[in-house]
Amino acid sequence: MISGFGWATLALLFGYLALFFWGSALAAQAAGRPVWLFARATGRDRLAAMGFRVAFALAFFGPLLWLAVPMLHKIDPLWTEGRGVLLGLIGVFVAGLGAMVAFAAQMSMGSSWRVGVVGGETGDLVSGGLYRFSRNPTFVGQAALLTGVAMAVPAIPTILAPLMFLWSASTQVRSEEAALRASIGPDYDQYTASVPRWIGMKGKTVQ
Repeated sequence: MISGFGWATLALLFGYLALFFWGSALAAQAAGRPVWLFARATGRDRLAAMGFRVAFALAFFGPLLWLAVPMLHKIDPLWTEGRGVLLGLIGVFVAGLGAMVAFAAQMSMGSSWRVGVVGGETGDLVSGGLYRFSRNPTFVGQAALLTGVAMAVPAIPTILAPLMFLWSASTQVRSEEAALRASIGPDYDQYTASVPRWIGMKGKTVQ
């Protein structure tokens, strides 16, 4: 059984993904070029691209598969049969906040938005709005969204989803930083010196 809170987080995840693809299409139109770079990724970046896909698939389809095949959730020690009401409520809040942050950050990138990283395919530096507090607010929001789903629908696949996502994000971010440093130069170094990689404010940062 999936609680009402669990269904709410899955609906938030589905809605966010729909907005993500819509926003990416708008960014491609504004940039006049494709923004999906996953197909051109190599090495660890290709593995990260696969990891992102798997993470979201686990979070969305994992609970549905567990529900459709009772044998799977019966052997899953994390499955609560929808009884974790408080955890579910917190999960909805975390997932909703994460979805809003991720989509707002994506849209504020405008034509600089990219999905994946390839050298020479970076956009202009965006440093306003949410990017004053994090160099990667979209990833922060997406991680919160997946964590919220895991809280509201605890199961092996939903717990694995944010873990895989965090590995993929950490891997891609390092490649993005190298590409941006090569493309933008000192201005990017100045930006990284004042804004944390993940989230924080002056004196209180998580790099």
